[in-house]
Order: sequence, then structure tokens, then C-alpha cells
Amino acid sequence: MQTYTPPLRDMKFVLTELHDFSRLTTLAAFSEVDADLAETVLEEGGKFTSEVLLPLNVSGDREGCRLENGVVTTPKGFREAYRQFCEGGWSALSAPPEFGGQGLPETIGMMLSEMICATNLSFGLYPGLTGGAMVALRKYGSEELKAQYLPKMISGEWSGSMCLTEAHCGTDLGLLRTKAVPQEDGTYRVSGAKIFISAGEHDLSENIIHLVLARLADAPAGIKGISLFLVPKYLPREDGTPGERNGVLCTGIEHKMGIKASATCQLAFDDAKGWLVGAPHKGMQAMFAMMNAERLGVGIQGLGIAEVSYQSAVAYAKERLQGRSLAGAKYPALPADPIVVHPDVRRMLMTMRVNAEGCRALGAWVAMTLDVAEHGADERQRRDAEDFVALMTPVVKALFTDLGFESANLAVQTYGGHGYIADHEVEQLVRDSRIAMIYEGTNGIQALDLVGRKLPPHMGRNLRGLFHPIAAFIAENKENPLLGEMVAGLERAFGALQLATGQVAERGMKDPEEAGAAATDYLRLIGLVSLAYLWARTVAVAVPKSFAAGPDQAFYSGKIASARFFYDRVLPESASLYLKIKAGKASMMALADDAF
Repeated sequence: MQTYTPPLRDMKFVLTELHDFSRLTTLAAFSEVDADLAETVLEEGGKFTSEVLLPLNVSGDREGCRLENGVVTTPKGFREAYRQFCEGGWSALSAPPEFGGQGLPETIGMMLSEMICATNLSFGLYPGLTGGAMVALRKYGSEELKAQYLPKMISGEWSGSMCLTEAHCGTDLGLLRTKAVPQEDGTYRVSGAKIFISAGEHDLSENIIHLVLARLADAPAGIKGISLFLVPKYLPREDGTPGERNGVLCTGIEHKMGIKASATCQLAFDDAKGWLVGAPHKGMQAMFAMMNAERLGVGIQGLGIAEVSYQSAVAYAKERLQGRSLAGAKYPALPADPIVVHPDVRRMLMTMRVNAEGCRALGAWVAMTLDVAEHGADERQRRDAEDFVALMTPVVKALFTDLGFESANLAVQTYGGHGYIADHEVEQLVRDSRIAMIYEGTNGIQALDLVGRKLPPHMGRNLRGLFHPIAAFIAENKENPLLGEMVAGLERAFGALQLATGQVAERGMKDPEEAGAAATDYLRLIGLVSLAYLWARTVAVAVPKSFAAGPDQAFYSGKIASARFFYDRVLPESASLYLKIKAGKASMMALADDAF
């Protein structure tokens, strides 16, 4: 069974003990927000996700979406759940107040997203795509477009989609063929076909606002000639209600491995009326605003899957009786011991545990910094925050989804044969989580983005927000008896990362293929070192509190045990990653193309 209890205690720890939540409350935008409010919001969000969304996850997977005559119907219960989602104000949680949002920090929004993704990843894609579309519209749309569309999208009455790629394009959007023709009234007529459009057609909202990449007739070739257009499913009337149907039609939905309750659509635009978002031929700029928001959101999908995989596997491991402990019977009154006593099962459970808790700590760090980048008090503060978020966005997307998929696989392995069949429902987690490593740019693309776009600018300035805190922590805690050997382990891994960074930069300048060959391993390495830093900080917080008797003693002791496992069993991978990076491209590129 899929088992889930919102991890509210760990969320509270991350927000108020590991990270300094007052970093946000001192910002003018969040002056009325405090930790108690954040905790209350997350408690209510946990109730909604566990009581409303989780019961629909398996049934939604088995029923899937249906397409009839261009109309997509979502599974039973989804419309009612979406209505509750909107009525509860969840769609407006982190949206700007000037357009009807509640204006809470994105940090709280991301923790809500984690719970949504843990309980029903398919459902989460519908408001998730709306959020990405709103980011681009808010940053690049005209005042008229923002006033007309953002309030309805924030309320959830209208939803959004991102129409980027086409059948022949993949990631290479410079090849897209969708055309836009200017009209005398200042609008455009958009024609073309798009594929893989999540939430492109459904029955949850009364209108769908598509953000569509297309070319003008005078556009330069390649990605420098792409513009972005807002194309609604229904053209709004003067009173703001949906009116005439626009020239947008769903021609098919994908039959997928997972996320079957999420409508992944093929859309045809036939002389559809649209409005330019941003400047002509500058659509990629707006697109990356959407994509970066979505990439962070997809990373949180991996975190949600890791958490529900862990909880489900723990519940089964405590119930399933099989064999006896290698050290002798632990439960002699039972016919066999529960499998939780076996070392290899505990290896899997601990791996899932540190995956979820480590990613939650790192995700909150990035989310808090994103809030500072949006609302910081001065330009330097915002710039430094933007640098850090830029560096960590591909890391969060790729590392979290890799670890989420790993955790889902480990959950199936924990269940054994019962995990492979549908009856116990954990195989769905594997199927659902697999897409997160692919969409919004495959994880290989994220790695190329990291080494190609995020490391070089301003002589590696983006690295400062990560490297400087780690270096300072190591210097301050070398003699800290609470941390034992962890600081030495962190220092070794950080040293490997520094050496690898220099090698990637030096070799990549001479030969781009060298950077490409190192990219995936480098992203994993920087991710592991980031997690190691946060686990060491976790221990520094938890050890003094673990000596105090009370209900939280077990929590802090668990944190210390998890950190030790990470340092003993996960962080050593950093050494092999460095050796692979050091080896270079030679063996990878040795075979001729036709030798494969």
C-alpha cells in the first residue's frame, strides 16, 4: 500500500532549526509571516494532500485520462479535488497579492508541492504547469495581459500550459516550425502542432491559457528567432468570462508509462488568436523563466516520490515476516522476524531516508534563496541569491529526480515480488517517477547546463554561494567534537569537488567534449557535497538537543544516525565520481559512430 504521513516535524526542523526562517521574515514582502503561520499552513496542506489526494492516486492511475472528440476527461474525483484545492486557496499560496495571491514565501509553496507530489504526482502537474506559465506572464507580459489573466490563473478558475516542443524538435527548439502572423489589431494568428503538453487539455478549469513558442515571418534562424505567445483555449469576453472557442484542438493524448491521470497532449493550433508575451524574437528569455521554475518544481517531484517510497517501504518492512535475524531471533514470539531486522533491508530503508531528508534540506535552502532573489532588500543581496539559484537549479532538478527514482526502485525491492505486482501499489511510484528524469530537459541536459552555462559566467561567480559557506563551515568546525570525523569527510569531498571544478573548467575551455563527458558526474558530485554540508550542519544542531529528554529526543537521534549513514555509505561515491571526471573523454569517445 502507498503509505504517507506528512513529514511536518522534519519540515519544521528544516525551516526553523537547520535554516534560519527569520531570513525571510525580515524581508518587507514577508513581514507578516512567521514560523507559526508556516507551520499552520503546512499542517492544513498535509491534511488536504493525505486525505483528498492520496486516495485518488491509485484509482487515477488505473482509470487514466480519456479523449473523446478533442475533449479530455480526467479520472473520477479529480474535478472535485481540484475544486477543493482552489477553494482552499492552495492555488494562490505563493502568488503575488496584487493579483489576488496570498503572497507567502515560495519556500512554503515548495513544501506544499512536496506533499502534493508525494500523494498524487499526476494531480500536481495541473496546478504546477499553471505556476510555470504565471512566472513567464508575470515577468514578461504586458500590464494588460497580466491584469486580464493572472487573477483567474491564481484563483485556479483558469489553468495554464507550456507549449514548447514539437515532434521533430526534442530539446532543440531552434528547429520548431509553429508560425505566428501579426494582425492589424495587434494580435497574432498562431498555427502549428505541439507535443508532450502536460495539462494541455482537461476538464478541471473553465479555461486553459497556453504559452506557445512560435516564429514570426522575419525571425532569424535558430533559437534567436523564437517568440512567445499567449493563446487561450477560449477567448475572454469583455466581462472576463470565457467566450468563443479559439483555434486550439487536442488531437491526441500520450499513452504513457506513468502519470496516467495527467493529460499529456498533442495540440494543434489552427489560426489561433494570440498575444505576444515579451519582445519579438525574445521568447527563449521568457521560456527560461518558465523552465527554471518548472525545473525546481520537477526536482520537488523527486523529493515527494522519495518520501512516499520510504514511508511505504518502512510500513511493509515492519509487517512482512520472513526469516530470522542473522544475530538470532529478534521477535521469538512470532513465526518469523519482520524483514526490517535484516541488514540489506535496512540499507535500502536508510538510503531512502537520507535521500528524502537530505533533498528536503537542500530544497529548502534553494527555495529560501529564491525568495531572497525575488524580494531582497538591495541589489547585491538579490544578485548573490540569483547566482546561487542559477547554480543549483539544474542540481535540484537532476539530483532530486535521480534519487527519487532510486528510492522508488528500492521500495519495490523492499517489497520483493509483492512490489512488482500492482496489488501493493508501489510499482506505480517507479512508473510515475521515471518521467521526472526526462521532462523539462533530461538530466543529461541539466548537467550540460550546469557545466556549460552556470559555471563559466563571471569567472565562476555562481559557485561562491555554495563554496564559501562550505569552506567557512569546515574552517569553523575542524575541532568541533560534536561532529567527529564528519568535517574531515566533508573536507575530502569538497576538495575533490574543487579539483574537479578546475579540471572541468580548464579542459572544457580547450575541448567542449571534455566538459560534456564530465557533466553528469560533476552534477552528481556537486549535489553530494551539498548534501554532505547540510548533513554536517544537521548534526551540529541535533547533537546538543539529543541529550535532552522529551518527545523530540528520538527525532534528533534519528537525524544523527541518518547523517552517519550518509557519510559512511553515500558520500564515498564522491571519490569514484572524481576519478571518472579525471579520466576524461578518451574511452567514452573512442569508438567510431558506426561501431555501435
